[in-house]
Amino acid sequence: AANSPIFLIQVIVFGLMSGLTVLVSQYWGRGDVDAINRCMGVAMYVALAVSTVMAAVLFFQPEAVMRLVTPNAVLVELGTPYLRIVGISYIFNSLTSVYISMQRSTENPVLGMKVFAASMLLNTFLNYCFIFGKLGAPALGVTGAAVATLSSRVVEFLITLVYALRNRRVPLRFRQMLRPGRVILGSFVRYSTPVVCNETLWGLGTSLYKVIMGHMEGSTEILAARALAGNIEDLCTVAIFAIGNTTAIIVGREIGAGRREHVYEVGATLDTLAFLCGLIIGIPLILGAWFVFPWLVYPFFHLSETAGSITTMMLTFIGVFLALRAFDSVNTVGVLRGGGDVRAATIIDTTPLWFVSLPLAALFGLVFQWGIFWVYVGIMAEQFVKFGIGLYRLRSREWINDVTQFSRTE
Repeated sequence: AANSPIFLIQVIVFGLMSGLTVLVSQYWGRGDVDAINRCMGVAMYVALAVSTVMAAVLFFQPEAVMRLVTPNAVLVELGTPYLRIVGISYIFNSLTSVYISMQRSTENPVLGMKVFAASMLLNTFLNYCFIFGKLGAPALGVTGAAVATLSSRVVEFLITLVYALRNRRVPLRFRQMLRPGRVILGSFVRYSTPVVCNETLWGLGTSLYKVIMGHMEGSTEILAARALAGNIEDLCTVAIFAIGNTTAIIVGREIGAGRREHVYEVGATLDTLAFLCGLIIGIPLILGAWFVFPWLVYPFFHLSETAGSITTMMLTFIGVFLALRAFDSVNTVGVLRGGGDVRAATIIDTTPLWFVSLPLAALFGLVFQWGIFWVYVGIMAEQFVKFGIGLYRLRSREWINDVTQFSRTE
């Protein structure tokens, strides 16, 4: 519950990282290190401002924020000290994320893997120590989780800072970072704002699915099934989102290097790769949902027989449509965004959700009361609409834009 307000920071930082990818990947293709530092400077200014304001709100008014999330007095009491501490951690995390996003956009994804892996392991270890009072540490309970998070974020920031100061591949140029210029600022706003809006609308829209399910008959079993199916779905889509992020970098690099004639082939090839990846993952997922999970996975979560059957149905839908979803995700997040077509990507990503799937899910589940099967039919209708619009946009080649021509350094 306490982490719910943190979602706003995460959405904004993710939007900054996506906007940074669009610009930096193309400047990397041009070999313009000064411009890369200017772009990173804008992102860090915004990330620092947003995270500092949010940290101040969470530090001085944690109880009020908790009451916006839940009326439960016990949860408010437990979450208040957690929020006061954990908000500070995102000041460090936002700066780390911006720098690592820049490195990822310049074809150095290994740094992020190493830094965040080290941070995760440290966070897990410190959680064990501070929550339960192990190895001589005080037993702080929920507050201990916040202390662990803050500590691990500070360490990941320090690791990143040392690396940044010593790195010669993309050296820091503080003059450009501290004074990025109005031209770069304008370009950054132009390409980051639609992404922030996109992620906010998408996150809010997908959250409303749970609201619809929570108001249906048998909502207890449905929500229990959704919780488990959603976690399995997240694990199955990790590779797809990785392909999407990589696609944005590759497409941007090709445009920045002036190889426009190859960009369409690159985008189409990576979309096809994503579709095949969805098939490769989706088929075993369906088989597992019917023949493995009911005996090996469901018992750990103490699902009722009804909830178990609903989970199997949900996972079957997810597996059947995973290839289509993979194509849609990589096409919008990777190809179109990487090509600088962020407005079209936002429209394609959010319009089917808000004007097709959500109305159908609400109509089938709350008005007609046809049950969760038909709600999932409505949810999956989004992918067909996205596929049609996205394929048309891909073939038009109008998404291929050299964003650096609007961002000449000062």
